[in-house]
Amino acid sequence: CYLQITETNYTRLCHEKSILTVNGQFPGPTIYARKGDFIIVNVHNNGNKNITIHWHGVDQPRNPWSDGPEFITQCPIRPGGNFTYQVILFEEEGTLWWHAHSDFDRATVHGAIVIHPKRGTTFLFRKLDKEIPVILGNQFCLTMLHVLDKAKRIGGDVEPSDTNTINGQPGDMFPLCSRDDTFKVAVQQGNTYLLRVINAGLTNDMFFAIAGHRLTVVGIDARYTKPITVDYIMIAPGQTMDVLLKANRTLGSNSRYYMAARTFITLPVDTIRFNNSTATAIVEYTDSAVARPVGPPEFPVLLPAIKDEDAAMAFVKQLRSLGNQDHPVHVPKQVDEHMLIDIDINFLPCDANNATNKLCEGPQGNRFAASLNNVSFQNPAIDVLDAYYYGSGRGVYEENFPNKLTVIVNPTGDINGGGPLLTKRGTKVKVLEYGTVVEVVFQDLSIENHPMHLHGFTFYVVGRGSGTFDERRDPATYNLIDPPFQNTVSVPKSSWAAIRFRADNPGVWFMHCHFDRHVVWGMDTMFIVKDGKTPQAQMLPRPPNMPEC
Repeated sequence: CYLQITETNYTRLCHEKSILTVNGQFPGPTIYARKGDFIIVNVHNNGNKNITIHWHGVDQPRNPWSDGPEFITQCPIRPGGNFTYQVILFEEEGTLWWHAHSDFDRATVHGAIVIHPKRGTTFLFRKLDKEIPVILGNQFCLTMLHVLDKAKRIGGDVEPSDTNTINGQPGDMFPLCSRDDTFKVAVQQGNTYLLRVINAGLTNDMFFAIAGHRLTVVGIDARYTKPITVDYIMIAPGQTMDVLLKANRTLGSNSRYYMAARTFITLPVDTIRFNNSTATAIVEYTDSAVARPVGPPEFPVLLPAIKDEDAAMAFVKQLRSLGNQDHPVHVPKQVDEHMLIDIDINFLPCDANNATNKLCEGPQGNRFAASLNNVSFQNPAIDVLDAYYYGSGRGVYEENFPNKLTVIVNPTGDINGGGPLLTKRGTKVKVLEYGTVVEVVFQDLSIENHPMHLHGFTFYVVGRGSGTFDERRDPATYNLIDPPFQNTVSVPKSSWAAIRFRADNPGVWFMHCHFDRHVVWGMDTMFIVKDGKTPQAQMLPRPPNMPEC
């Protein structure tokens, strides 16, 4: 597989700008594979800046070298350079995706990964007539370099995106110059279509629905779920869902229906700027007996409102692992390492004497930051994986990421007991022995949801709840029978979510919020999983062609 990154002029919302594309496409090309395949991807960077590629949701057993996050597992690919990634599929089956993992580049550098069953086996659901990648994203009129540089320079909030998109297009509810390019799906009465839905957006969760049709969810993050039939889905950035669409409208009814993606947000909409838009595509019946292209398409009236938290939670709570003979559930029952990780939006004090930190347009004259257990992650200048591999981690990272927040938080959530919620920068990691069973409870202290993504592992989402996690009572509510198996979990505002996984993949693995502004602000950490005793439990050797810092 060959991916070439280049600068390309694109027009959206009647505005032309230069964006990074892959093989001249936006979104980028879909990679097709089968369960258990070994994929070689040669990435050539003909763009104007450093870049890396991450294979989101691919566990990459023993192979952190090709995971992709910048300065975590590799140095970036410089302009004019190239790097060959080895993408090792294992148990994944369904929809994943690939994207840039450097700065805000994934706004345009992304594409789907479609993983079919092994040869000789089939999908677990009815015969499909077609598979359709549906990539939800965000459109910025400004260049991503400008958006990032401005946020870093002034310390204020990141400029919101201008519209949502479906397969790169905002739809025909926007200016006339956008209408002709609206994404369209041709269907025929009685057929079944598999929509491979991906939230590739940088900034917000999304509700997704199709007018006049119900949707059947059969997978999340390339793992099968018990089928649930719903009027809408809520999908967080980083997540993927496999959704069946049955073209079952009656003869003589309308032949055109909107597919719509709307922002879901929990921030106070009256004080914080955000993307309040709905992207649309069109589902069109092409049967001669059904097709009646008269009037505008029908809009999904059951698409939830932008701040409908109850609708979001009602959907998420329905997700369950399939749990059959071919796809069993193996929830670890005994936990070796308990972690309670507080998620928060914080501030860094303004330093007028520091040339890179003297402009402060955040609240109360500070700079925005974010943290996990009050540690705001600081990217090192060299990649952590190399430092760990060569035993030279001293001065690059610290092995003391806390299992829980040790600072007392007052009832207002103010760690400092008055004034702004200040934090400190640090490159702190959590080191795990091979085979350790880990339970992480994410406690959201902020006023917005956070999609937390873990590289190198798929985890069971064993529990959720509102308010403050109670370690004596809340574990009794866990689902240890058929919890969903995911790589990205949406943690609701002022609530908690609990995950479990077995640390049986040696290497360095990034964990972070999938809102990109929060990654830049420091809502990140890493797990370093030590080698096990057998060769099959040890990291693969370092490839000789790793990019240099």
